[in-house]
Amino acid sequence: MKHEEKKKRKAGRPAQVVKKEINASVRFSRAEYFIVKEKAASCGFSVSNYIRKASIYATITPRLTAEEQHFARQLVGMTNNMNQMAKACHREGLFETMIFFENYRQQLNEIIKKLKS
Repeated sequence: MKHEEKKKRKAGRPAQVVKKEINASVRFSRAEYFIVKEKAASCGFSVSNYIRKASIYATITPRLTAEEQHFARQLVGMTNNMNQMAKACHREGLFETMIFFENYRQQLNEIIKKLKS
């Protein structure tokens, strides 16, 4: 009888195709941790898997860009001007106020067009 060579297999768990090499830690309060733990359990994930999936696939609404902040400041300034127009309407009459109002309406339309693009 011939003794055939057998390939030796490594013991233990097979190697993963994609290794997770980097460890990032997150600190939670007790309440936050239990909320995350419950959400993970309801999805059938471990806490670490849930956090990984949420951080990769979740959509976070970004803050306003610098340009959008500038437009917001302009809008706030325009509301102040509209209040002044209402006072001018009482003081100077309707026709003068209509001229001011038309000017601010045009500025507002320009800001809205810029925000939409």
